Amino acid sequence: MFVNGSDGLFVDRGRGAEREARWRTSEEEVRALAVALISLGGRHVDDSSPCVDVRLDGGVRVHAVLPPVSANGTLISLRVPRLAQPSLDELERRGMFGPRTRQLLGRLVDERENLLVTGAAGAGKTTLLGALLSAAAPADRIVTVEDVAELRVDHDHHVRLEARQPNLEGVGGIGLARLVREALRMRPDRLVVGECRGEEVRELLSALNTGHDGGAGTVHANGIRDVPARLEALGALAGLDDRALARQVVSGIGQVLHVGRDAAGRRRLVGMGRPVLDGDRLGIEEMACPD
Repeated sequence: MFVNGSDGLFVDRGRGAEREARWRTSEEEVRALAVALISLGGRHVDDSSPCVDVRLDGGVRVHAVLPPVSANGTLISLRVPRLAQPSLDELERRGMFGPRTRQLLGRLVDERENLLVTGAAGAGKTTLLGALLSAAAPADRIVTVEDVAELRVDHDHHVRLEARQPNLEGVGGIGLARLVREALRMRPDRLVVGECRGEEVRELLSALNTGHDGGAGTVHANGIRDVPARLEALGALAGLDDRALARQVVSGIGQVLHVGRDAAGRRRLVGMGRPVLDGDRLGIEEMACPD
């Protein structure tokens, strides 16, 4: 659901965003709604923190942006999770991939391959990653680190760490990079970073290169061929040059899984690949999905 200030409400029910013609409200009411929703998630949105992302009870994800950062009035985006976390078998039934790809994905989990799930926003990265982690061995201890906890994992031993926003005095914030370091002290069998957006990619790659197999992460990327450039950009934020990043990724990441949405809006696994060295730069060896 998207509230665009007083301009209107749009709802995506699987066919793309559609305007709700009966929605009527004022900018003041939308701002008050944004403040109330963000407060329910334990954070605050105001002129000093005009862009905030929270998770409500039940897993609803709320993002709010206030003017003047938003030129169209207060913007609210709500993402409502499915009531149940789909398994790999369920994703196969929905058409995200075929039976031979399903077998390959199960084998990657069983063999504790380190995985990177990529794709655009809303493509199904979190859904696929949750299904993969749900297929992990019952004895595995899964520790997930997220900016806003939204990974749903059907597993008995799953613990979650969530970043914390600074308080009104600007102190007390705990970012993803710090949480990754804390997670390493919790003896994880599988360490997962829900989404790498900055310097936390350094901690994740360091962990995956020091014996923490079976880990995973997600990264925004438009296509599987864009993954090396995207990782290089994140590595630069973390102080890694292209050469160091390439060697860390090739050593630490076993398989890249790229998801996307087709013309009908269905989420699909559209590409796979293995990180490789291309001289001193990071490359991707593309693989066709088995079916």
